Amino acid sequence: MPPAQAAQQAPPVHNDPTAAPIEQPENTGDTPRVIKTDEGAKDGLAKCARCGATEISLNLATGNLRCGFCRAEFSAQNAIEAFNLDADIGKLVGLVLGSGSSDIVPSTSEVLTFKCSACGAEVVIDTTSSTQARCHWCRNTLSMNQQVPNGAVPDMILPFKMTKEAAVERITQFVKKRQFFAHPKFRAEFNADNVMGVYLPYMVVDINAHARLSGQGEHETRSYTVKVGDDDQQRYDADVYDVAREFDIHVNDLTVESSSERLDQNTSQNSNNIINTIMPFDVENSVRYDANYLKGFTSERRDSNLEQLSPIARVQAEDVTRHRVNETLTFYDRGVRWTQEDIVVRGERWVSAYLPVWLYSYQEVKSNGKTFLHYVAVNARTGETMGSVPLHQSRLLLVAGAVQVVGTVIGIVLTVLGI
Repeated sequence: MPPAQAAQQAPPVHNDPTAAPIEQPENTGDTPRVIKTDEGAKDGLAKCARCGATEISLNLATGNLRCGFCRAEFSAQNAIEAFNLDADIGKLVGLVLGSGSSDIVPSTSEVLTFKCSACGAEVVIDTTSSTQARCHWCRNTLSMNQQVPNGAVPDMILPFKMTKEAAVERITQFVKKRQFFAHPKFRAEFNADNVMGVYLPYMVVDINAHARLSGQGEHETRSYTVKVGDDDQQRYDADVYDVAREFDIHVNDLTVESSSERLDQNTSQNSNNIINTIMPFDVENSVRYDANYLKGFTSERRDSNLEQLSPIARVQAEDVTRHRVNETLTFYDRGVRWTQEDIVVRGERWVSAYLPVWLYSYQEVKSNGKTFLHYVAVNARTGETMGSVPLHQSRLLLVAGAVQVVGTVIGIVLTVLGI
């Protein structure tokens, strides 16, 4: 504690009466249990059941897939229900993986060749950017729905809900509110119509953990002011308690980015951290993966494995645990300092997902030749919008200087008036 707020005498230490021990879990093996999420999936022509056309895409108004010829609509099965992902997290033991979340095999080709079942031609699909391609002979659309170990096909997908027009409006309003301090070149070049609909790769994680925290908390008993020379100093008396908390923690639908490009959050080079500010997504409405949901949008392929992502998920789970325990610490009005934190993961479930984002990007070239990538992102389910725009440094410094001068003048006037 700061010297000016030190207690006058060493306060007594008490035992926390609310702490209660909980039996520890037994150790479990590390062999993962795999949920086969592409069971029954077929590559090739996905035809409309009514007319046989392959021109199938997402209808944003209904959230269903719609045939471009006969207008018939149909939807994929809810992924949470299909794979029992809403099962009791408290019973989760060991590691459970969706088959689309398995480790990427480096030798797996990213460019795959399929034979069109309509005309027999060979069609190439570059999975780095798409899981669909049009046959150059018969013009039918071929889709890749079966999983291969290159991260291209996830376990589930959350369809777009917001239209491009609505996203353009939100991005335009976001930038408009910041135009005064925006760089003139950015204002001249800004065009919200360049926004792109992107499915970004995530891992959705459920965690069953047991937490034990111990430390010391202070409860203020008296506060008063003392005279030290010409200065008044605030002092307080407090009781110090040994504090312990032990409980089960269930983390549901934690989302972790699984693209190494998005995980690179070097704030001196990009504004990738913007993507995290438009959370959360309603992942409970995700459906089984169907490549037709991607038509008209772009996608980024997952290129990170659990080895890289597990530490990130653990840190986030620890943050959730600390936030959860704060609700039980209101008695300690001077705060609690944890000296030991033990969080034991009993079980975790990982499934890969594509989540929808409307994304506007702008590459700023600074005077020193360095570049910075700005993003304005819109959650394509909720409309939550956040972003970064290049600043006009001269104008910003001018306004800051003017505010400082005005503040100084006001301070002088108040001093002269004795206020």
